[in-house]
Amino acid sequence: MKVRDGGFLPNINAQTTSADTYRNPSQFMKGPKTFARNGPSSNYQSSATKSYIPPVSSQSGIIVGDKSASPYSVKKFSPEDWHRRNQKNNIKKAPIQDHFATSDAFRASSERLRADTYALVQERDQLTAKNQAHSTKNIDDRANDIDFWKSELRHETELLISETSSLSQQKKQLERALAETESPLGISKECLYNRDKREGIDLVHDAVEIQLNQEVEVIRFCQEKMKRLIARAERQLQRNRDAQHELDKDSHDKVSAASIDNRCYQLKNISAGINYFRGIEDVDRTQTIPSSWAKFSDDNIRRSQAERNSSTRMREEIETCLAETSNQMWSQWNRVNVAFTHRVAEQVDTKNTLQSHLNRTLQEIHDVETTIKRLHRAIADKELPVKVAETRLDERTRRPNLELCRDPAQLMLVSEVKQLQATLASLRQRLDEEQHQLQKLVTARSKIEHEIRTKANSIFIDQDKCMSMRKTFPTTPRLSGYSY
Repeated sequence: MKVRDGGFLPNINAQTTSADTYRNPSQFMKGPKTFARNGPSSNYQSSATKSYIPPVSSQSGIIVGDKSASPYSVKKFSPEDWHRRNQKNNIKKAPIQDHFATSDAFRASSERLRADTYALVQERDQLTAKNQAHSTKNIDDRANDIDFWKSELRHETELLISETSSLSQQKKQLERALAETESPLGISKECLYNRDKREGIDLVHDAVEIQLNQEVEVIRFCQEKMKRLIARAERQLQRNRDAQHELDKDSHDKVSAASIDNRCYQLKNISAGINYFRGIEDVDRTQTIPSSWAKFSDDNIRRSQAERNSSTRMREEIETCLAETSNQMWSQWNRVNVAFTHRVAEQVDTKNTLQSHLNRTLQEIHDVETTIKRLHRAIADKELPVKVAETRLDERTRRPNLELCRDPAQLMLVSEVKQLQATLASLRQRLDEEQHQLQKLVTARSKIEHEIRTKANSIFIDQDKCMSMRKTFPTTPRLSGYSY
């Protein structure tokens, strides 16, 4: 088996059969120990390092060999020792175990060890295959769990993206509605500015001006409400994007984990690329446990669901706001128009009444002027009779002596002159009265004409300027933010 450069074979936890097992083979033998103290394995020593001891026969006690023999001579046994060693039936009687018993014991021990080894190998093979199959099944289960959460995350991401798109469209609709309110606000301000150009008594804080000021307040209130909703919608969109980012990140991590687990699931003992990684079982880089791992994705989904619910409520609130603000502005717009209509009608009626008075005044002025002319003619007509009467009296004063008689003629002439003078005085007095009355009528005519001009100016401002502009008020769909 090939080992990586610089690598080591992994530790094998199974029971091994090394040479240490065989250091004391006698422990596997059931019979008694029959090795001789002076066996061959303990007596093959050099005579240079140990003194020579001649062998002694165990029966006769005769020393084999001579004391004067060479120090390099080896120890020899007697024939009885040889026969005793090689007789298998005298195992219990012989003081030293024979070779046959030792060989039998070693073979029995080896057979038992070999049988145990085969059993151990078979057991470990089965355990290895079982553990590998269990690990493969766990990896497959894990991959299925990852696929489940991937599907849940993908489904929730699609729902969140759809909700975010809907809220974004609703926000744009609200922004369009806010922009549409600038036109009626400008018209209301322009109407107030134009009505400040009314003159005289018509420059009054009337119902129209009250409704116009209220209309400006209503439009501004609606604008502020829309601006606050737009700001809240923007924050909600940001929270939606944050939740989507967490879902995308979680999904991306699970895609990577699923790819890794799928590769691990497909690895087999004959797969290419497998290798030793010594000590990898002691490396623990895990950050979660299955419960916390599942809870993380579940929390992301729950957060997304909560944001989707908030976004849905926000869209409903925007729709309600659009409907309410549209109705409020449209209702106030109609109230102002009704006030304008009533005010213009009042001004027209007043102007017509003034015009009627003016016509009658003009007629009266004409009649007074005619009367004055007649008075002038009447006075002029009395001048000649006065001259005649006075001339007659003057002439009769020159009658001689007793002819100066206070006769009826004289009395009549005096009475005529006085009557003519009284007539002229009354005519002149009446002329003065008529002329004074004419002056009053002329003053009244001037005032009426001024009032008529004032009313005409007010009618022009309210009817021609203001009401003509108010025909361009946005339609209800535009006030609701729908574009064409």
